[in-house]
Amino acid sequence: MASGDGLLLRVRPPLARMTRDQALGLCELAQSLGSGMIDLTHRANLQLRGVRPEDHDAVVEALCRLGLVDVDATHEAWPAVLVAPCWQAGDDTQRIASALLARLGELPALPSKFGFAVDAGPAPVLTEASADIRIERARSGGLIVRADGAAAGHLVPRDDVAEAVAMALAMAVWFAATAGSVAPPSRRMRGLQQVCAVPRGDAPLDTAAPSAALPRPGMSQLGPVYGVAFGQIAATALGHLLQDSGAVALRLTSQRGLILEGGEWRESTAFITVADDPLLRVDACPGAPACASATVATRALALSLARQLLTDSPEAPRSLHVSGCAKGCARSGAADLTLVGRSGTFDLVRNGRAGDAPAQTGLSPENLRLCIGAP
Repeated sequence: MASGDGLLLRVRPPLARMTRDQALGLCELAQSLGSGMIDLTHRANLQLRGVRPEDHDAVVEALCRLGLVDVDATHEAWPAVLVAPCWQAGDDTQRIASALLARLGELPALPSKFGFAVDAGPAPVLTEASADIRIERARSGGLIVRADGAAAGHLVPRDDVAEAVAMALAMAVWFAATAGSVAPPSRRMRGLQQVCAVPRGDAPLDTAAPSAALPRPGMSQLGPVYGVAFGQIAATALGHLLQDSGAVALRLTSQRGLILEGGEWRESTAFITVADDPLLRVDACPGAPACASATVATRALALSLARQLLTDSPEAPRSLHVSGCAKGCARSGAADLTLVGRSGTFDLVRNGRAGDAPAQTGLSPENLRLCIGAP
């Protein structure tokens, strides 16, 4: 898609993992044919920024050689499959996700943001991530297939991987057949759940196991974990970190984190290295001038407000979203404070999303600080 700084190209690494060579190749590509910046999204996707239209074909060809996009362009329109990042080869998450990816071509047309989450480890870690159909570990220890927004999911007979995939695909087919029949038509499973119940069939129900946290900055069982402020990565910094750490692969998380698989810890000023850094609770889109839809700069303001507002005080807000426009691309969920650019000024939304009704409108950055109690 076109943006204010050139074309934006999405890359969806299978199982949210790239080998060392793939990751370094992506960094080189971002520097040679892009702006040198890479975005990491809440769906564990990457986006190359600043690609010139005349270089589009060359970038796609290079990504195909790296094995990071499918040579069949129609496959890139298939639903996203988000995976719990700490999967191990041969475990349920890896086997289910691989089998699901192989069968996505069987599905009818679905909305562009429709997707699956495969979260079959000991405890679900993707409960806050955007997905429409979830394959999770059940409270009873088995597997469930759960529609987003539903309190319980359908138990998978015998925990069979093929059956889990078949149930998830059947649920997606039901969505495609049903979503257009409600008014207004629904584009996400959660919205459809409010008016229609997913057919249960003969499968008994169970709730998901208590959730756990995604890996945060520090050392994990797979290797060092780094946070990415606002999801914006300098390709040069990532390349240096990969090489210095000796990592064999790079994994992405839905909370804009990087896991350097098999690597050693290296200090870095380019990434978040502290687990309780307030920047982990801030979302901000690229803003103006990088995005043509934005009328305000976002990230400098978000950076300054994060240090001033997101403190340990019980009265302090726990989350902040600075959006260049009402689309709210950087955060789909609600935040304690959401600042929305409109005609060069900011609207203030409390405990809501970018598209919600604001409590105050037309605020300059200075007036905005006074309203939210920032120095």
